Amino acid sequence: MMFPDGRLDTKNASSYLGLSEKTLAMKRCDGTGPRFIKKGRIFYFKKDLDEWLESGQAMSTAQHRRVS
Repeated sequence: MMFPDGRLDTKNASSYLGLSEKTLAMKRCDGTGPRFIKKGRIFYFKKDLDEWLESGQAMSTAQHRRVS
């Protein structure tokens, strides 16, 4: 569910990004995730999620592995 102003909660943002909620929380803590706001709860704006995806910062672990 997206709020009328374009906000998504963590559950919906993680689903939109294809990440687990735990992974999204870890990225939030280490500063590698998309921009978020905290208003009692954590929220993400869809436009910020799209920008983060387009920036190429959203890589799976499989993309980090090198093939020998």
